[in-house]
Amino acid sequence: MVTFLSGGTGTPKLVAGADAVFPSEETTVVANTGDDVELGGVLVCPDLDTVLFLGGDVLDRELWWGIAGDTAETHDELLALADCAGLDGGPRYLPAEAQTSGREIARWRRFSGVAEFMHIGDRDRAVHVTRTGLIDEGETLTDVTKTLADAFDLDVDLLPMSDDPVATLVHTPEGPMHFQEFWVAHDGEPTVEDVEFRGSDAAAATDAVRTALSEPVVLGPSNPVTSIGPMLAVDGIEQALAETPVVAVSPFVEDQVFSGPAATLMEAVGLDPLTAGVADAYPFADAFVLDTEDGTDLDRPVVRTDTTMDDEADAERVARATDEALEVVS
Repeated sequence: MVTFLSGGTGTPKLVAGADAVFPSEETTVVANTGDDVELGGVLVCPDLDTVLFLGGDVLDRELWWGIAGDTAETHDELLALADCAGLDGGPRYLPAEAQTSGREIARWRRFSGVAEFMHIGDRDRAVHVTRTGLIDEGETLTDVTKTLADAFDLDVDLLPMSDDPVATLVHTPEGPMHFQEFWVAHDGEPTVEDVEFRGSDAAAATDAVRTALSEPVVLGPSNPVTSIGPMLAVDGIEQALAETPVVAVSPFVEDQVFSGPAATLMEAVGLDPLTAGVADAYPFADAFVLDTEDGTDLDRPVVRTDTTMDDEADAERVARATDEALEVVS
């Protein structure tokens, strides 16, 4: 049995080719929910959905987001209607008082659907509508995720990091903005002063997550700040990681990040934007998988391989290196 902590695209790419090493029926994926937003009244869970669509063999693997071949007529019509009505484009936050009203899971991350700023496909939207409807009927996010996983015939067990709201907010000179506004609407361009995981002080890991974390854990090459950071901020998760074998795959080759805003965000929270900084972010990690071109000297066991993952064969290679590292520390 093995558990992956997943966010962004790095860890899902690893999971996509890991079945030959870590059989799906013995694998749990715990996904970050700090990136979630309520957009136009429905809850969008990007990191859960990437794994959901991957396991259902419908993921758009060019974008690593949404459903392959999906139409976007509703999204396009929302933009056209806003333009015709002379409405300003998104992102459009709901008023401050609305951020803590309504369904609790959506706190601090509520956006109007006017001029929808995130690209949501039509089939993709049906997932969000179903998820939100079931939550409004009284189910937890964990319950709903299990229902959706069954609908997509997932072999892995997929869990949200918590049933409590945690919102990743990026602090900039212009004020705080939700991570999706920072990354999607503004292309990650605003200067980052700090990163906050709002709500994490009151959030807790579910019993299902705690059970999953009693198994050996793999942290794939996801962003340490906004993909893994929200999970570490939730009560019970980092404590559990300190008590089980953990292997982390670096998203860097020394000071070069594979993709995304990890370097900028790490620097903003006081971590060196390089492999050594990733090790500092994960004091509980017992071993690391580094690229063969990465000569970083760490104080923990290291297994090296080519960590580029362009296809499932690449991912299987990295998974085998990860398994080798787990054998060293288990």
